[in-house]
Amino acid sequence: MMSLEISRTARTEAVGLTLLALLIGSVALGVDARAEASPASRADELTHIARHEAVDKLPLSSQVGRLVVLRFAGTSAPDYVRDILREGRAAGAILFRDNVTGPEQTKALTSQLRRGAQSAPLICVDQEGGDIRILRWLGPARSAPEQRAAGTVRADARAAARGLRAAGINTSLAPVADVASVPDAALAARAFSTDFAAATDSVAEAVRGWREGGVAATVKHFPGLGGARVNTDHGRVTITRSAAELRRLDLLPFRRAIESGVPLVMVGHALYPAIDRARIASQSKAVIRGLLRRELGFRGVVITDSTEAAAVLAVTQPAQAAVRNVRAGVDIVLTTGSGSYIQVYRALLAEAKRDPAFRARVRESAARVLALQHKLG
Repeated sequence: MMSLEISRTARTEAVGLTLLALLIGSVALGVDARAEASPASRADELTHIARHEAVDKLPLSSQVGRLVVLRFAGTSAPDYVRDILREGRAAGAILFRDNVTGPEQTKALTSQLRRGAQSAPLICVDQEGGDIRILRWLGPARSAPEQRAAGTVRADARAAARGLRAAGINTSLAPVADVASVPDAALAARAFSTDFAAATDSVAEAVRGWREGGVAATVKHFPGLGGARVNTDHGRVTITRSAAELRRLDLLPFRRAIESGVPLVMVGHALYPAIDRARIASQSKAVIRGLLRRELGFRGVVITDSTEAAAVLAVTQPAQAAVRNVRAGVDIVLTTGSGSYIQVYRALLAEAKRDPAFRARVRESAARVLALQHKLG
């Protein structure tokens, strides 16, 4: 019975996604009954409708699943992970070094993850360059500052993307858009530059390179961690810049990344009192819906940094954090710790069943994630 239900879900999802393509195509061909609407606005409207029609074919359990990326141990996909992906209870998985040992093993692992999945799973890795590379046999061999100094940012990203794609990986959690703008900045070794203009140009080049190589880039850590001396993985962080300074400086690389077509933005876990005195960025409507969506016009997928980061655990546990994330406008909660996925998934599902407004938020995010999965698949 389960396999029959899954197959029906897959068919109805495919019909919805085909409708999405047909509707977009009809606008491109000029089929528009309302002459007063611009082609661009009509295309956006039809895309919105088709996305949600596809999502509405999914059960709530699968809609909620689009909002979580999970982590697992080992060099092959456990049965429970394959079951989760087959039933649509996760958007995908993040791989770490304990998951990958070499090219052939990695291809076999990613094939396992894709086989039978309800939708093309997001298979994510940190592949920034230098020491921050999960697939050590692939580039970028240079760190971000070294790439910029050598003038190879775009070429390095493009080559790395092609290597990841060949390995079955479709999402890179790079580039870093933070600008190391204080002495002893925590992310100095991972930031392209200490100069905002230079970093902005490099981020745009990296996004273009990842796109050319066929892998989804993820610009991070919104709205900028370059002013932090502590990594949010290790402790609480407060960025004391004024709102004007953030807009004039830290947001520049993110703005250019969005203009360059980046499909994902990773929101960080620092506190920005000038924007929101009460909530860290990943739990802040002012940061996500205000700065990122309204001011910068980002329409893609918003993913959190690891929900097990010390900066998160200092204010709440992963399950409650996930509910706050989604209420604030996050589309995907990134879980990286043992046992966190199931806590997060159950909390989101319970809240979606309880609260119609939250259920509508789930539907909105699931539509974005489903569209990205379809594109990458």
